[in-house]
Amino acid sequence: MILEIISPEKKLFSGEAGSVTVPGSNGLFQVLNNHAPIISTLKKGTVKVETAEGEKSFEINGGVVEVLNNKVIVLAG
Repeated sequence: MILEIISPEKKLFSGEAGSVTVPGSNGLFQVLNNHAPIISTLKKGTVKVETAEGEKSFEINGGVVEVLNNKVIVLAG
Protein backbone atom coordinates (compact mmCIF):
# COMPACT_ATOMS: atom_id res chain seq x y z
CA MET A 1 0.00 0.00 0.00
CA ILE A 2 1.04 3.61 -0.48
CA LEU A 3 1.68 5.69 2.63
CA GLU A 4 2.11 9.44 3.02
CA ILE A 5 2.88 11.11 6.36
CA ILE A 6 2.53 14.87 6.10
CA SER A 7 3.21 17.48 8.79
CA PRO A 8 2.62 21.23 8.49
CA GLU A 9 6.38 21.69 7.97
CA LYS A 10 7.15 18.94 5.42
CA LYS A 11 6.37 15.51 4.03
CA LEU A 12 7.87 13.03 6.50
CA PHE A 13 7.37 9.87 4.45
CA SER A 14 6.05 8.89 1.04
CA GLY A 15 6.32 5.38 -0.36
CA GLU A 16 5.37 1.73 -0.17
CA ALA A 17 4.58 0.21 3.24
CA GLY A 18 3.66 -3.30 4.35
CA SER A 19 1.95 -2.12 7.53
CA VAL A 20 1.38 1.08 9.49
CA THR A 21 0.68 1.35 13.23
CA VAL A 22 -0.83 4.64 14.39
CA PRO A 23 -1.79 6.07 17.82
CA GLY A 24 -5.56 6.35 17.41
CA SER A 25 -7.55 8.44 19.86
CA ASN A 26 -8.96 5.20 21.34
CA GLY A 27 -5.68 3.27 21.21
CA LEU A 28 -3.08 1.93 18.80
CA PHE A 29 -4.25 0.25 15.62
CA GLN A 30 -2.54 -1.29 12.63
CA VAL A 31 -3.39 -0.88 8.95
CA LEU A 32 -2.48 -3.68 6.53
CA ASN A 33 -2.83 -4.10 2.78
CA ASN A 34 -6.49 -4.06 1.56
CA HIS A 35 -7.72 -2.54 4.84
CA ALA A 36 -11.32 -1.36 4.96
CA PRO A 37 -11.81 2.39 4.43
CA ILE A 38 -11.46 4.37 7.67
CA ILE A 39 -10.94 7.89 8.94
CA SER A 40 -9.72 8.35 12.51
CA THR A 41 -8.29 11.03 14.75
CA LEU A 42 -4.83 10.48 16.20
CA LYS A 43 -3.28 11.41 19.53
CA LYS A 44 0.34 12.19 20.35
CA GLY A 45 2.54 9.16 19.83
CA THR A 46 4.60 7.15 17.38
CA VAL A 47 3.68 6.10 13.85
CA LYS A 48 5.51 2.85 13.03
CA VAL A 49 5.97 1.91 9.39
CA GLU A 50 7.12 -1.49 8.09
CA THR A 51 8.91 -1.11 4.76
CA ALA A 52 11.05 -3.43 2.64
CA GLU A 53 14.11 -1.72 4.20
CA GLY A 54 12.91 -2.25 7.79
CA GLU A 55 10.91 -0.38 10.42
CA LYS A 56 10.75 3.41 10.53
CA SER A 57 9.24 5.50 13.34
CA PHE A 58 7.84 9.03 13.32
CA GLU A 59 6.76 11.04 16.38
CA ILE A 60 3.54 13.00 15.92
CA ASN A 61 1.53 15.37 18.13
CA GLY A 62 -1.85 14.14 16.94
CA GLY A 63 -3.68 14.45 13.65
CA VAL A 64 -5.91 12.47 11.31
CA VAL A 65 -5.46 9.25 9.29
CA GLU A 66 -7.42 8.26 6.19
CA VAL A 67 -7.32 4.78 4.62
CA LEU A 68 -8.90 4.34 1.19
CA ASN A 69 -8.11 2.04 -1.76
CA ASN A 70 -4.73 0.86 -0.41
CA LYS A 71 -3.57 4.43 0.23
CA VAL A 72 -2.94 5.70 3.75
CA ILE A 73 -2.60 9.42 4.43
CA VAL A 74 -1.51 10.64 7.86
CA LEU A 75 -1.94 14.37 8.44
CA ALA A 76 0.21 14.91 11.52
CA GLY A 77 -0.11 17.86 13.88
